[in-house]
Amino acid sequence: MREHAILSASGAHRWLECTPSARLEEEIAEKTSIYAEEGTFMHELAELNLSLYLERISKPKFNKKLQEMKQNEFYTEEIEKAIQSYVDIVIEKINEAGKDSLILLEEQVDFSPWVPEGFGTSDALIISNNTIEVIDLKGGKGVRVESQDNPQMRLYALGAINGFGILYDIGKIRMTIIQPRLDNISTDEMTIDELLEWGETIVKPRAEIAFKGEGEYKVSDGCRFCKVKAICRARAEENMKLAYLDFKSPPTLTDEEIVEVLMAIKELQKWASDVEEYALNEAINNGKYWPGMKLVRGRSSRRYRSESEVAEKLLEAGYSEDLIYSKSILSLTKLEKTLGKKNFDEVIGSLIETPPGKIQLVPEDDKRPAIKVSAEEDFKN
Repeated sequence: MREHAILSASGAHRWLECTPSARLEEEIAEKTSIYAEEGTFMHELAELNLSLYLERISKPKFNKKLQEMKQNEFYTEEIEKAIQSYVDIVIEKINEAGKDSLILLEEQVDFSPWVPEGFGTSDALIISNNTIEVIDLKGGKGVRVESQDNPQMRLYALGAINGFGILYDIGKIRMTIIQPRLDNISTDEMTIDELLEWGETIVKPRAEIAFKGEGEYKVSDGCRFCKVKAICRARAEENMKLAYLDFKSPPTLTDEEIVEVLMAIKELQKWASDVEEYALNEAINNGKYWPGMKLVRGRSSRRYRSESEVAEKLLEAGYSEDLIYSKSILSLTKLEKTLGKKNFDEVIGSLIETPPGKIQLVPEDDKRPAIKVSAEEDFKN
């Protein structure tokens, strides 16, 4: 289990914007999630494979450990392939760096000169010539993570400079995020002077305020990972601004007001969902009574207690199999997994199509390319 600093690198995008949030989160009990546990497993599997390549573990020990990991609930062929993809990329970078480079895996880096008690764990560090490369494995397959202007990666880089800057003549910092399940490799570069200036002028003053729990609460993209996101007053007030619009009917709103609603509605939905989840959890698990609210059972659908017993009874009663069973082809994902991607592509690849995605209206800074559609095309979609 990895340790976490009060002002963690992974939470930097949050506490750099909303400085009091880190201390406020301390009041909430730490909870793990299936995604965090899966991520930990993936990092351990990656470290094991890279340790074998670097000859830091013997083949017999590797095989024994791998067999143990294959019994883990999170082990799947999909995860194994994802990790192998990550490992291949790191090995390629190691080979490019040369035999005289220093390679560190799961290295704890100390960036406390800029952040009080600040430390974190870098998945891989490659130090060669005048360059430090910080590599981070992201196991998620939901949100694409970029390295550009990424404060977590920059703090790891500061930690690497703090630990190895005296030993090596470092001039350039390279920060790479590898997200194999999304085929995402994102790299950002900056000079050591640029990074140190960022650390001194941006991080250090804000970190000192954050460590004291001072400053103003501020809503940002980092709210979605905050432990108090459901009950944060600043976030509530920001989202409730939408309710102050005069919704008489859509034609009475100006274009600017409609855009304001469109830009805010997704965040409003997320916030409402977070509040609902928090309130339900408190009521179920902690017996919390919410004035004017009550727990009820939702609508339920009938189901077979045991499909095999149902089938057995029907067959005994003289009903035919054709009458009680329905046959259908496996889903595309399950069939591809069953056949293997190569056989799947060779046999039925030409019969697979990807229809156009549903047309959406999104902010202009969305990375997807804009499209033009006619009324006829829109109707078909």
